[in-house]
Amino acid sequence: MRVLGGRPARRARRIGALVVGVVLAGGVLAGCGGSSGATATASSPVDPDLGKVTTDADGVQEVTLQTEDDYVFNPDHFTVAPGKVRLTVTNVAKQLTHDFRFTPGKAPGAISAEIPLLAPGDSRTIEFTVTAPGDYPFECSFHVQLGQTGTMTVNG
Repeated sequence: MRVLGGRPARRARRIGALVVGVVLAGGVLAGCGGSSGATATASSPVDPDLGKVTTDADGVQEVTLQTEDDYVFNPDHFTVAPGKVRLTVTNVAKQLTHDFRFTPGKAPGAISAEIPLLAPGDSRTIEFTVTAPGDYPFECSFHVQLGQTGTMTVNG
């Protein structure tokens, strides 16, 4: 093959660079989309007692929520009566760390109790008293933009 002015060699390098670029871009895109499918299939079985409010012998209302790698609380809503509440949040995630707090300034009454850090496999309990009826939004402040929110309703 005769090379005149180096054109075939430059063309071959350009085509080679283009092929490498397409292969790399495909690998990056596959990596970005691959984890969401794995997360969806790795979901933990749902405990039917999650979100069920029970009352202990001292009259304290008890409820358990769960969170995992899918940016949701399970359940994302529960209802209590005015009085003392003991809330347990369990993180069954394999990768994500969460927290739990009542959304500041969005409820009929302030609840300062929170769980500042909930690593994968951790379970934490907080206690608080509610008196004002209404909806009390809660959230994972790390993932609120991804929709990890919920509501506790206090009946009147």
